[in-house]
Amino acid sequence: MAMLPLMLSACASDPAPDEQLRLSEQALSQAKALGVSAEQSASLRLAEEKFALAQAAMTDEDYKQARVHAEQAELDARLAEAEHLTAKSQQQLVELNNAINRLRKQLGGLQ
Repeated sequence: MAMLPLMLSACASDPAPDEQLRLSEQALSQAKALGVSAEQSASLRLAEEKFALAQAAMTDEDYKQARVHAEQAELDARLAEAEHLTAKSQQQLVELNNAINRLRKQLGGLQ
């Protein structure tokens, strides 16, 4: 019982994570600007869900949960962006290897 006031005051002292929400929203926007869609990316879909949870927690003034969800949303959005860029790089590598193989065949025919 003696710990209850301390626990309540600790919850009340969490500041609103406005900056973290801004960073999360920015990460979501950047991923979408690259062409990542929630339909194609499970990571982006999770980021959007966690961002919605963060906004709901803000409405409820549960700033600790809002911060946790917002941080997770930011990380998931950045993961979605990294996965997209990795897939794009791998596709470019395959295309480059195909072009090299075509050139090798052409050069082989010249000898």
